[in-house]
Amino acid sequence: MPLKTHLDEQPTLNLTPMIDIVFLLIIFFMVGTKFSELERKIGLRVPEVTNAEALTAAPEPRVVNVYRDGRITLDRMPVTLEDLSEKLAAARSQYSELGVLVRGDAEGRFQGVAEVLNACKQADVRELGISVRPPDPER
Repeated sequence: MPLKTHLDEQPTLNLTPMIDIVFLLIIFFMVGTKFSELERKIGLRVPEVTNAEALTAAPEPRVVNVYRDGRITLDRMPVTLEDLSEKLAAARSQYSELGVLVRGDAEGRFQGVAEVLNACKQADVRELGISVRPPDPER
């Protein structure tokens, strides 16, 4: 009867294949995300239809910034109050649940924010929000 003269090696778990698979999945999703962004930027003109309702959910809320010097931007594009009202009305005609987030400069006059809110009302936007931040506890 043979006797064991040496100790058997303890089994180990090799994590290398699992790590490889995780890295491949991360790369796959990163590349897939890039392709979906590129598809949206393809410069082609799609067919036009009349009285069409949107087939997708409402987009993210439009962001209106009111700066200290009175400048107004809609999604980072400079606009006047009249243009703002027209663009919001056009967007609202496509998405009835369109939301608008108004961000005013803390050092600016509130009159600019009030005029923007009035332009949103003229465009019949019902989902309005005003961006504020809590006070800094270190002050």
